[in-house]
Formats: sequence, C-alpha cells, structure tokens
Amino acid sequence: MHAKTWGTGAQEMAIEEDSAGGPALPEELPEGGITATGVSRKFGQVHAVEHMDFHAPAGKVTALIGPNGAGKTTLLLMLASLLAPDSGTVSMGGLDPQHNRAAVRSRIGWMPDTLGVWESLTAREILTQMARFYRLPAAGIGPRVAEMLDRVRLSDLADQPARVLSRGQQQRLSLARALIHDPSVLLLDEPASGLDPGSRVELRIMLRELAKEGKAVVVSSHVLSELDEIADGAVFVNKGRTVRQQTTEEAHAAGRRYAISATDGAALAAKLTELGLVFRQEDGRRPAVSLLLLSDDDAARLLRDLVLAGVPVSSFAPASGALEETYMNLEGERR
Repeated sequence: MHAKTWGTGAQEMAIEEDSAGGPALPEELPEGGITATGVSRKFGQVHAVEHMDFHAPAGKVTALIGPNGAGKTTLLLMLASLLAPDSGTVSMGGLDPQHNRAAVRSRIGWMPDTLGVWESLTAREILTQMARFYRLPAAGIGPRVAEMLDRVRLSDLADQPARVLSRGQQQRLSLARALIHDPSVLLLDEPASGLDPGSRVELRIMLRELAKEGKAVVVSSHVLSELDEIADGAVFVNKGRTVRQQTTEEAHAAGRRYAISATDGAALAAKLTELGLVFRQEDGRRPAVSLLLLSDDDAARLLRDLVLAGVPVSSFAPASGALEETYMNLEGERR
C-alpha cells in the first residue's frame, strides 16, 4: 500500500524497484496520453481538487488553465504520481500509477515551477544524476546529457553550479531534467516563467516538436496569449473542478475580441454603429474600441469596410487570444 503523499521533488520521479528488488517495468506501455477521472484531493479541510476530469492525448499539447488556487498544481502532482488522489483514478496509457508506480514514472517527465534541489551541483552533474536515477545505460548517459544541454542552450554553462544560473537558465535546466529519459508524457508547471522573449519562442517551438514526436504535453501557464500558439486544446479549471474542455479550433470558432484605433474616433464609432456592431470604449494610453468578431474572415471584412468608408484606422488587431477569450468569458460567468 502506497502512502498518500509520494514526494514533491523531481528526483522523486526516478524509477523505483518493486518488493522483489527488480525494476517493475513492462517492456511496452499502452499508448493514449494521460487521463484523470473524478479525482479529488483535500488538505485538511481545504478541498484543493474535487471530482476533476482531465485528458491529454498523445501527440498533442494540452493547456491547463485556471486562476490561482484553482487546483492546477495539485492536479499536476497527481498526474505526475507525486501525490495520490483521495478518490478517482489516474491513467497513463492505461496504467494506474498507484498500482504501476515505477512503470508510470518511467514514462513521465515532470517540470515543476522552480528548479528546486541540488543548487550546489553543476548542470551536467544534475542531468547525469537524473539519468542514473532513471537507469539509462551507463555508456549512453554522457552523450544524452550533452544532447540535452545543447537542446536547451546550456552547453556553455554545463559545469557551472545551478545556483549561479539565472531564473531563465534554471528553467531551461529544469526542462532538460524532465526530458533526460525521453518520456512519453511531459508535465510542465509554468515553464515560461523567467524566460526572455527569445527563449519563450524557442520553448514554443520545442513543445510543438515534442508533440509531433508523439508525446502528450501538458502545460500549466498564466501566459494565455502564448498558449494559443502552443496548445491543441485546453482544460479550464476553477475552484478544484473542471469547468470546460475545448480544442483550440473550437475556441477560435467561438470568436474573440478585436481592438481598433483610428485617428478620428468619432468617424470610427459612427461607422461601427452604422454597421450595427456592438462595441465598447477601451481605456488605455491610446484610445480604442473593442468588439467581438466570430472569425478572421469577419475581421478582414470589417477592416475592408472601414477603409473603404474612409475611416482613418491606425491599428486593428486581436485584443486577446482565443483561449484567453474563453477564460475571460468563464470568469465573467463566475462573477
């Protein structure tokens, strides 16, 4: 019988031996990503997660979206097998981590929101130790570590202690640590935190590449505008419950808000009113109006109509991403 709490550090993800002393690893695991069904977890009297459902398919990037305190990190810890649910089930390719703990952990890469332990070790030493924990063949550990350091652009800092790395560099090292054993499921908690704009673009490209390789990639992030460019779908959670599951295509089909500015605000407002469109004035450094449009084609037609009518449009762009629009609508319904 496993204890209810299985640990929180990334090193806890290392492969464990079964009671007979050998690794409990089947030769192959079923495909299908990772799923949570009706999972609940409370801490004392606080219900962090209540009957939450979640599915991240293989070969896709799934965003986990919700406000602070919604239960996102608790869910990720349960998916990572680092926290046991009080009720409900978690399945990784058909395997339950409570009964196939070592097998599941061998296929999961976990990236917490901070690097955590071993700050006195170098980046190379950290990755080498993680590779040993996951029982990679000894002869292949050195090349694999070098490959991962290069992939996250840390080769020049490979022999520096982790404590001297910047926040963004530590995030890249944490990602390499999660990928060292080539997992089939990748769980990322705020992976873009501390990254500069260039590194964020690189992260976005890397996550799409990992999904193309067939991995199930789960990303919890507050940077919703970037998730539009990364995610194939999203699960929205609030107050410990799943409130909506949606593909990115469905989010785009529901429309999003556009912001429009013109050097003649009165002419802009008059034309939008003539077209029968509902809009609102937006406060900001530059006067603008915003309105909901259902598709990119609608946006293109509106811009054409404004220009043909002689309205001096100075900017015309989405005010939010499609997933962000869904999130804000859910927040409005909650209030």
